[in-house]
Amino acid sequence: MTENPGIIGHWDIDPSHSRLGFSTRHAMVSRVRGAFNDVSGSADIAEDLSDSTATVIIETASVDTRSEGRDEHLRSADFFDVDAYPEIRFVSSAIDEVDEGSYIVTGELTIRDMTKTVSIPLELIGVESDPFGNLRAGLEGSRRIDRKDWGVTWNTKLDSGGVLVSDKITLEFELSLIKNVAEDAPADSSETTG
Repeated sequence: MTENPGIIGHWDIDPSHSRLGFSTRHAMVSRVRGAFNDVSGSADIAEDLSDSTATVIIETASVDTRSEGRDEHLRSADFFDVDAYPEIRFVSSAIDEVDEGSYIVTGELTIRDMTKTVSIPLELIGVESDPFGNLRAGLEGSRRIDRKDWGVTWNTKLDSGGVLVSDKITLEFELSLIKNVAEDAPADSSETTG
């Protein structure tokens, strides 16, 4: 059973208050950060955490690094190839609470139709009601991956012997989820009044 019963239920990602980002080394000396602006997904947290599931869908064309030229290159076949692969998808296979408020979410990450298992550590920042009556949960975490594992291999050698873009990418998760009370309501509508 989960240590935090307040998180049990169906939750939807609030894209306007969430960030799914990434960072990597550029030219071996600086860090480039970006994010995806079109993200959706949900989590169903059961009383028995082993029965819980989560799904995240990212529209690859929404990549944003604050540089239009770089974003167009990332959308090309050299990187995300957004015409052929419009989505990045993560589907959980296990959610484990490793400490109070600390979780490991393991699942299948699909990029460019290549699927690999990854485990993502997430910290529950808190559960609070907002001024509009929504119950929100905040989660944060990061995980480093090797982009070559998903067939994203484009690079250019530097005169120093290094490369222009690091193969190691840090994924950054800052998630705000809203509890969907309708999904949690009993299926029996006979108690509902007109």
